[in-house]
Amino acid sequence: MQIFPRSLNLLPLVAAVALAVGGGVVTFIVAYYFSYWNTQVGYAPVQPVPFSHRLHAGQLGMDCRYCHANVERSPEAMIPPTQTCMGCHSVVRTESAALAPVRESWETGEPIEWVRVHNLPDHAYFDHSIHLSIGVGCATCHGRIDQMEVVTNQTPLSMSWCLDCHRNPEPNLRPVSEITNMAWEREEGEEITYARYALPPETCSGCHR
Repeated sequence: MQIFPRSLNLLPLVAAVALAVGGGVVTFIVAYYFSYWNTQVGYAPVQPVPFSHRLHAGQLGMDCRYCHANVERSPEAMIPPTQTCMGCHSVVRTESAALAPVRESWETGEPIEWVRVHNLPDHAYFDHSIHLSIGVGCATCHGRIDQMEVVTNQTPLSMSWCLDCHRNPEPNLRPVSEITNMAWEREEGEEITYARYALPPETCSGCHR
């Protein structure tokens, strides 16, 4: 007497196919989550002008704040205007072909269309000034910019990456005087905490709202 229909013989095959497809989908999702397309680690877009941070910030020792002048007072690091570039290049390398877009921008008044490297989701609010004011250095999030010929995204800037720092910020803090010093290293036994750079509640509410 046949109790179960013959079609049930296909059940193991269907289960195997479903498991394979489901496993593939899960693998794809996990791989994508940790991939360049999601985290953007390694992202290094081609810029309209081949600006070398290794030369300017590294060899020449220019402070980050010379170009990103409002970073200590503004949520945005601010891309420098052409006027900042011409402060030097009106007398330095004035005939360079690579700097032709800079000279053209200066003559026409049209801004240079730099390509953003570090992007956060629209729903994420990040304030540079608050982080710098408590001693989070540029290198913590951006890496050794002074060693990069082409600026490359070094960190995932994901929510979990940010939360890891907010849960235990002390290892990423430094004296405020050293925030733009890419080579700064904590001395053995040196402790730097929020208490040293206490902020008024209204400042914190800029982020935590």
